Amino acid sequence: MARTRYAADRGLTSRMVVTMFLLGLVYVAFVAAFFAIAPGWGLVALAVAVAILLAQYFFSDRLTLFAMHGREVSPREAPELHGVVDRICAMSDAPKPRVAVADTDVPNAFATGRNQKRAVLCVTTGLLRRLDPVELEGVLAHEMSHIAHRDVAVMTIASFLGVCAGLITRFGLEWGLWGGFGRRNGDQNAGLVLLAVVLVSAVAYAISFLLTRALSRYRELSADRAAALLTGRPSALASALTKVSGELARIPSRDLRAAEPFNAFFFAPALAKGFSVSALFSTHPPLERRLAQLQQISARLGRGL
Repeated sequence: MARTRYAADRGLTSRMVVTMFLLGLVYVAFVAAFFAIAPGWGLVALAVAVAILLAQYFFSDRLTLFAMHGREVSPREAPELHGVVDRICAMSDAPKPRVAVADTDVPNAFATGRNQKRAVLCVTTGLLRRLDPVELEGVLAHEMSHIAHRDVAVMTIASFLGVCAGLITRFGLEWGLWGGFGRRNGDQNAGLVLLAVVLVSAVAYAISFLLTRALSRYRELSADRAAALLTGRPSALASALTKVSGELARIPSRDLRAAEPFNAFFFAPALAKGFSVSALFSTHPPLERRLAQLQQISARLGRGL
């Protein structure tokens, strides 16, 4: 992590180390099992997954901005927004990211980019209309803590196994449904080999999915904590969280579904009403958990701790 004035978080570091260690064990087990079953498939899947990983790692800023229809804005175009970002940069001693605005009524913000030099901080017009300057400062401090901790790069690398295993599972199932499970090749039962490949990949995907989602939830808590301590106003961040979550509940489900694929980047998750896998395996902790942490920080700051 680059040197900034964001408070160090030993919990974040330990959680990352433990999660990465567990992911490493899953990597080793998955690769060993997969190459023992079907080494040819492993090379193809690995090549595809590496290509996807590199694209996400090197072009995450451009891809996310393009998908969200974000547009970089100059200080002349958005003086108040740039003023808040400049103030946070001065407080955190961090380099200023590029600033962008996405024209959508969904109130949210996100930061992307593999490092501080490539970082982009984007807010929606819906967020700018709803938050006052103090609340906006808390939200942007939260997002800039993600940049300081290089969370985008960390999560991209952490999700590599899931991408690889997910591709193998999908292609294996499609091939199997087209008759691959019943094919025989000499003495080798190709159908059983394909089934074993799909099962191993599915298990690896499920485990890596749970681990990366757990890491994602904790990094959101860590970003809340870092922003609250940096600004000294945890109540402002709590107010922004409450306001954004309440406003998201009023957004049409169609717009929320369009935004859901980007939940991992967002300040608050955009969840459509009704049953959703995102509600069970969310990229973000529950609102109550985030507010409780901010209340504890507020109490400690009030006691001068």
